[in-house]
Parts: sequence; structure tokens; C-alpha cells
Amino acid sequence: MTTGARPSGRPSDTTRRLSRRSLLTGTALLPVTALLGGCGFRMRGAVQFPFRSIAVTGVPAVAAELRRALRGQGELKVLANTDPVSEAEAVCELSDEARNSAILSTNSTGQARDLSITLQVSYRLRTKDGRELIPKTAILLSRDISYNENTVLAKEAEQNFLYRDMMQDMAQQLVRRLAAAKPPAAS
Repeated sequence: MTTGARPSGRPSDTTRRLSRRSLLTGTALLPVTALLGGCGFRMRGAVQFPFRSIAVTGVPAVAAELRRALRGQGELKVLANTDPVSEAEAVCELSDEARNSAILSTNSTGQARDLSITLQVSYRLRTKDGRELIPKTAILLSRDISYNENTVLAKEAEQNFLYRDMMQDMAQQLVRRLAAAKPPAAS
């Protein structure tokens, strides 16, 4: 005897309900899929780069995050930070990391209530022979955080978490910008 079937060979009510639900769900998803395809939406796949290998140098924390993000991008070979830069077709140089915080608002006693933290990193993309693909450009990210002088340690941990989040966001932005670089002209 098979599960979901009665001894008479007819499907049970539960099986019939599941089949009907599957049919209704599939029918409802079909127009949604057509609408998404019609408006130009498509799933983000592996990014195509104008080079086959890359080395990332400079700001250690952001460089490590960028290497991690680039490793998941298809056929691109990402050199480890111990590999010679001369082995890469392209070199992404990260520099000028700046972390800042500014008071956005204060309470009636003049103590900080809200802070804005920022992370800025400059980057440049060049070929291994020095031709510039992307000139030195800065990326600036910021996050707002509420502040309470009674929970200083918790807010410090939250601030560190937000900096890590900004580094991940920055790495994803850099992946898209590196993919948009124009390939070097043939010489």
C-alpha cells in the first residue's frame, strides 16, 4: 500500500489538497515571473571582468574583504596577498583609509544622542605594466547610530559591527566598479 492512496486506489483528501495547492501556487507565480522578466529584472550572476587575474594591495581589512568577494566571481583568479603582484593582469591598490565619527544630535544636557560613523577608502586599478584602468577614486560610506552614555561598551561593539558591515558593502561596490572598468587598449 502506498502512502497517500486509499486501498481503493483513489488519492486521499490530503493528497488532493496538496495537488490543488501546488497547482494554484504555480499558476499564481507564472504572471509574477513574466512581469519580472518583462521589466528587465534578472538574477545577479557571476560578474564578467576585463581581466583574468587580479591582485589586491593596501588597506589590510578592506583588501581581505575584497579578495573574499572577488573569489566568488566565476573564473577570476584572485592572488593571495603573499603572491607576487607581477603575476596578476590587474592590480587594485587600496589606500587612504579614514574612519571618522561626528555627533548628529545632543540631548538637553549637551551629551551626544546620535552619531554618524564614516569609512572612506581610496582605490585605483591598473594593469601589471602600470596602465591605469580606473584612476584614484574614493568611496565613502556612512551609518548613523544612536548613542547612550550608559551603554558605552555595547555601543562600541555596535560601532565595530557597523564598520565590518561597511567594509562588506564597500567590497561589493568595488566588485561592481572593477567589473565596469574598460579593458586596456591593445598596444
